[in-house]
Amino acid sequence: MRVKLFATLRERAGASEIHIQGNPATVAELRKRIAEQHPALAPLVAHSVFAVNRAFAFDADPVHETDEVALFPPVSGGADEWPTVLGIVADPIDLNALQRQVTTPFDGAVVLFTGTVRGKTGDQETIQLEYEAYTEMALPKLRQIVDEIRARFPLVHGVALVQRIGSMEVGEPTVAVVISAGHRGDGAFEAARYGIDRLKQIVPVWKKEVRPDGSAWVEGEYVPVPGD
Repeated sequence: MRVKLFATLRERAGASEIHIQGNPATVAELRKRIAEQHPALAPLVAHSVFAVNRAFAFDADPVHETDEVALFPPVSGGADEWPTVLGIVADPIDLNALQRQVTTPFDGAVVLFTGTVRGKTGDQETIQLEYEAYTEMALPKLRQIVDEIRARFPLVHGVALVQRIGSMEVGEPTVAVVISAGHRGDGAFEAARYGIDRLKQIVPVWKKEVRPDGSAWVEGEYVPVPGD
C-alpha cells in the first residue's frame, strides 16, 4: 500500500511517499504499521491526520490497497503548531479518534461538543436530517473560525471542527467541536461554545428535516456582515 506524505512527515521520511507491507483493514491498523515499518515517523504518526480518497479518515474507517491514502500534520496549525483538524465529511464522525487527534501531552482538559439529530421538537417528529455544504467555501470558513478562536482564547491548544454532510438518523452526531487546553479554566468551554456558534453563523451548511408528513429546508436568521 502506498501512502503519500506531506510537510514534516515528508521531511522526516526523506520521501514524498512510503510503501506499507501487508493489507491493513482500517486506518488504525495502517497507523500502527507505519510506526512499525518506518520508525522515524513513529513519534509523529499518533497525532497526524489521514485522508483516504481525498476525504478525512478516522481510525475505524476501512482502507484498501487501491485507495489514495495521504498522511499529514493537522491542517492550519497556529503559530505554536498546536494540532488543528478541520473537515466536511460524509462518513460518521469518530468522536474518540477526533479527541485523540487534538489532545497533546500538555493537555489536562478536553471539551467536546457534538450536535445530534433530534427526533422530537415539541409535538413535531423528525425522522432524519440531510445536510449539504458548499465545501469549497466551508473549509476556509472553518479555518477562519480556528484563527478567531486562537485569537480570543490564547491558552487553547488543539482545535477540531468537523461537520458531517449527507443523511443522518436520529441520535447520530452531525457536527463536532473539540477543544483541548492545559486546564479547564483556560477557556476550553468558552472556545467550544464560540466555535459552534460561529460555525452556525458563517459556514455554508444547510439541513433538511425529513418528517412523516414531508420535508423542508431549515434556514438560519444570521446575516453575514463585513469581516465575516
